[in-house]
Amino acid sequence: MEKEKILLDTDIGSDIDDSVCLAYLLMQPRCELLGVTTVSGQPEKRAQMVSAMLRVAGRRDIPVFPGAPAPLLTPVRQPEAPQASRLCDWPHDSVFPQGKAVSFMRETIEKNPGEVTLLAIGPMTNAALLLGQDPAIARKLKRIVLMNGSFLHTTPGAGYNEWNSLNDPYATAVVYAAKAPVHRSVGLDVTMQVQMNAKEVQERFRHPLLEIVRDFAGVWFQGRDLMTFHDPLACVSIFDDEILEYRRGRVTVELDSRPLMGVTHFTAEENGPHEIAARVDKQRFFNSFFRVFEA
Repeated sequence: MEKEKILLDTDIGSDIDDSVCLAYLLMQPRCELLGVTTVSGQPEKRAQMVSAMLRVAGRRDIPVFPGAPAPLLTPVRQPEAPQASRLCDWPHDSVFPQGKAVSFMRETIEKNPGEVTLLAIGPMTNAALLLGQDPAIARKLKRIVLMNGSFLHTTPGAGYNEWNSLNDPYATAVVYAAKAPVHRSVGLDVTMQVQMNAKEVQERFRHPLLEIVRDFAGVWFQGRDLMTFHDPLACVSIFDDEILEYRRGRVTVELDSRPLMGVTHFTAEENGPHEIAARVDKQRFFNSFFRVFEA
């Protein structure tokens, strides 16, 4: 069975879907998770959350690196990792290599040319530092897969403002300028179609690895009732290519107008450099997602 080599860059600890995504990767038999980097406010706390999940999964062999705590040029929108408050109940590592996240990403790609998928599901700061400092590294990837942007605006409630892009607009622009062999985005307009309420989460998240996710989710569900599977949709699509349909074109990022800064725009082009998710098979997604926890 051929495995997919994945580098995960995440802001775990804000929205609950990052934890859900990591749990899936740890259970997916076709995934070779090469390492995890964290991004946005309190990256060390986020790394501790990753560590706690790795311990539950018995996977302390996977390296974890705290990355950039703040955007490249814009004010910090996400200074804390609220779900880290639940770490008191879960053993975890507390000491991590400092200032090594981007160099780790680069070295891992160099060691596995043409084989690594960079899966970026948080603000794009770490990814931009990697791809901007060494533009040639993008061509050594197998693909870039992002949970980022909002493109088609056909889903009620999806709007134009996607959190990862808004958190670091300049980094987002750098990442979309990267010339990877495959440059794929799963945007808010599609991810908003895969949701589950808190009651369903409590009923279905019964696997031991999902227990810690359910605990973290207790913080997320304070004041809200829905979990949207933004990041898991991008993640699961790597392993099941029939979940999403894509359109090819070009993505640009708004940088000139401060009220709109970070908003993404898509223009269809037959030979454009980017692919965006355009349609999702919701039932197939949920079937594929839960299957790895039932094996």
